Amino acid sequence: MTRIHASAVVDSKAELASDVEVGPYSVIGPNVKIGAGTKVGSHTVIEGHTTIGKENNFAHFAAIGGPPQDMKYRGEPTQLIIGDRNTVREFTTIHTGTSQDEGITRIGNDNWIMAYVHIAHDCQVGNHTIFSSNAQIAGHVQVSDWAIMGGMSGVHQFVRIGQHAMLGGASALVQDIPPFVIAAGDKASPHGINVEGLKRRGFSSETISALRQAYKVLYKDGLSFEEAKAEIQKMVSASAADPATAEKLAQFHDFIAASTRGIIR
Repeated sequence: MTRIHASAVVDSKAELASDVEVGPYSVIGPNVKIGAGTKVGSHTVIEGHTTIGKENNFAHFAAIGGPPQDMKYRGEPTQLIIGDRNTVREFTTIHTGTSQDEGITRIGNDNWIMAYVHIAHDCQVGNHTIFSSNAQIAGHVQVSDWAIMGGMSGVHQFVRIGQHAMLGGASALVQDIPPFVIAAGDKASPHGINVEGLKRRGFSSETISALRQAYKVLYKDGLSFEEAKAEIQKMVSASAADPATAEKLAQFHDFIAASTRGIIR
């Protein structure tokens, strides 16, 4: 049975699964859909064309599905789609998309989003990410699976953050972070491969060694960007006998090859 506090305001058109919990003084708008097992803390607002999956936990005072902070926005029915088992802590803001992009802000599954985080319009967030308190990402940012955002970090619009990458606290990121790389500083610069994180996630020593070599090729060997890409592509081919390593090297290569803002240097 849905548990809605007497002081909460839930629009009659909202679609809530039978066991959703809504805390005191929260507001749920007419175009909101919330899946089974999700809990909404007190004083939280969920509005807009927002679809939320199963077993999410929204803490107090979150603002979810609000209109984008974009002066070009004219009230188009853009969306926010949130997956399953996400934790969203106090005072977090997540906005819907804009018609200048696909019109959808997406949050995947199993993400840990701490207090005062801002996820802007049209952002695409994968799975198993961590956003430390006060991390702020501007519009159209892509955050890949297992990435970690340090506290009080800020990310420029249209920047991409690769899988298993890590952005240090109080860092300002204006270009892409390749997968598996640690970046920090103002402005953020590369500081090696996220070795400890990769070990914890079961990467083999061979794969980690290969990724460290790819990092060296890109950042330490004095090659031009095009030369480095070519060398890393050779590494992909040479590691064909180890499919796991070849896959990760290919992800590293393909990410940097697709960069439009340029990668951190």
